[in-house]
Amino acid sequence: MGTKDGFLVINKDKGCTSHDCVKQIRGLLNTKKVGHTGTLDPEVTGTLPIAIGSATRFIQYLPQGKTYIGQIKLGIRTNTDDIHGEIINQKDWPKISDIKLDQYLNKFRGIIQQIPPKVSSVHVNGERAYKKSFKNENFELTPREVKIDELILMNWDQINGIIEIKIKCSGGTYIRAIARDLGRILNSEGCLLQLKRISACGFHEQNSIKISDMKKEKREGNVTNFIIPIISALDHISTFLLNKDEEIYFWQTGRAINVDIDYFNNFNKINTFDCRKPIKVIDKSKTLLGIGFLDKEQNNINPKLVLNAK
Repeated sequence: MGTKDGFLVINKDKGCTSHDCVKQIRGLLNTKKVGHTGTLDPEVTGTLPIAIGSATRFIQYLPQGKTYIGQIKLGIRTNTDDIHGEIINQKDWPKISDIKLDQYLNKFRGIIQQIPPKVSSVHVNGERAYKKSFKNENFELTPREVKIDELILMNWDQINGIIEIKIKCSGGTYIRAIARDLGRILNSEGCLLQLKRISACGFHEQNSIKISDMKKEKREGNVTNFIIPIISALDHISTFLLNKDEEIYFWQTGRAINVDIDYFNNFNKINTFDCRKPIKVIDKSKTLLGIGFLDKEQNNINPKLVLNAK
């Protein structure tokens, strides 16, 4: 029996790289076509969605938001912006109230400009920043726009200078950079003490499995039971139904499908549709056929990703 296409939600342990997880899943499922939806730092635990088979083609269409629970240690600055790096400065932190601290956190809510840590996977002149950093090269990173949808102060330990936060943010956001920058605006220093990702790309920690548990399930022959079908990960995307065999054949051969715009909007219970957004295309049995984009001028859905193309 072949491996099912779909997504696995791994609960990553500390010390394991995202690539390590992919490598182990390839071995457990005996398939090469495996990829993750976004790197999780080795010291970060929690939700790591893994795409298997044709699901790797759908990664870009998943929700891009991520949610973390983390702790920030004030008074310490490191070369990696987390507690595991080399300490380069130490400074006292302010003894302020929860209310005052939460006001400082306002500077990180909404759309902000963020400079990534120098030890990061950001490209600089064709090379990863962390590689340049490890070679002690001097370089600067440009600020990038990120979105913080939610930032909750969960606990403030004034005595030990430890802030616990819950943060919901866009892809590409570095929580280490928030720890660093929060320390600075408090006239102190800051670094990330620990971090767990509790959701990513529409997948949640409560639906995750540890690789060690997957190894046990493989011995029982149940390892593929944890694979989530691709279509189940696309609930956030509007749907277009192909009823006719001719339409399905046109789709599978890469041709545009004529569409009644009013019917499409009614089917998806919306007034107007943003043509820049993807659409999942299904047949009468609710089998996923692929992804398309709406062309309002031509009244067509144009294929972008076609499963079982002919």
